[in-house]
Amino acid sequence: MCDSAETILNLDIVVPNQTRYLRLVGAIAEEIARELSGECPDPDALAYHLNLVVTEAVTNAIQYSCVGGSHNTVRILISIENKDLCVRVYDYGKGFDMGAVPSPDANELKERGRGIFFIRTLMDKVEYRKTDCGNVLEMRKRLG
Repeated sequence: MCDSAETILNLDIVVPNQTRYLRLVGAIAEEIARELSGECPDPDALAYHLNLVVTEAVTNAIQYSCVGGSHNTVRILISIENKDLCVRVYDYGKGFDMGAVPSPDANELKERGRGIFFIRTLMDKVEYRKTDCGNVLEMRKRLG
């Protein structure tokens, strides 16, 4: 859990590692943000940002870490504790060095390669690490 005392929401989502579930997962994240109208100054912007970062994170988990593995699901944990929104996306691949992922070149318009940049830009804190439950991308946003 995120380091806080009062749990307001704790949602555990497990979906098949298929891209057809991306819209559903993004919509769930978006609706959670919209419900925070009293917790953050701009819930509509948070809803859009949360949809984007969750969709990007789950896309990466599907494309890079579940291919050929024994796991056929992606797990997403969303929690709100006090004024912290915490999203964790678990994958079961070999992992990667997030610090080695460069920012995209603004002069090149590529179809791919901007997901980690968006996640880093839109969230307050981002960490990727190995755990007993697989690798986890943890994204945090302060709500107030």
